[in-house]
Amino acid sequence: MQLRPVTLDDVALYERMRCDPAMTAELGGPVPREGIPAKVARDVADVEAGAWIFIAEEDDRAVGHVCIWDHDEDGEVITEIGWMVLPEFQGRGLGREATRAILERARTEDRWDVVHAFPAVTNAPSNGICRSLGFELVEERTVLGFNDRPLRTNHWRLDLRSAAAP
Repeated sequence: MQLRPVTLDDVALYERMRCDPAMTAELGGPVPREGIPAKVARDVADVEAGAWIFIAEEDDRAVGHVCIWDHDEDGEVITEIGWMVLPEFQGRGLGREATRAILERARTEDRWDVVHAFPAVTNAPSNGICRSLGFELVEERTVLGFNDRPLRTNHWRLDLRSAAAP
């Protein structure tokens, strides 16, 4: 599997990931298709400004994406990681592999110290990724998902300075 930065050519992938009710069930539901080109353009601009938004590919086919970015959370800037894998590629460990790769790169480049993840409490595969990569479960909490809908999540935390980090 390879990781490459998101480009303006990734609109179709984003539509599959963000507009499909099944893909977004654990993220607060689908977003309108007409907003996707603008979202991709914002993500490309964010990458140019320093965010890490990578498309995961296997055999030159996009299988999903993994992102790591800073944002304000309750008045504090935190670093968050998130990932999505298309249904036909799920269950093969690709989400874990992509997440581990980006965390290893962040640690190697000394880019971030502490990374947070917020998978839905009902999302067993994503919670399993957090557990297997050494994240510490902090708490359950409600966050805003896609479409600003409340989403009950597990708050996971990984200190990349720790010897246990990937």
